[in-house]
Amino acid sequence: MPGSTNGSTKAMGALTVGGLVVVTAYTVAIGSNGWLWFGWVVLGLLTLAMVVTQS
Repeated sequence: MPGSTNGSTKAMGALTVGGLVVVTAYTVAIGSNGWLWFGWVVLGLLTLAMVVTQS
């Protein structure tokens, strides 16, 4: 069905959003860590790739 996403894509999206919250909280509390942000960007790109390939 066009426009729908399967469970794994939704889970990956939730993980990406949760990761953003965690990385942002870490940055506010302790300070910026480039590796955490790099990891989140990679996770976001993987999630985007999953969404694009679903359609």
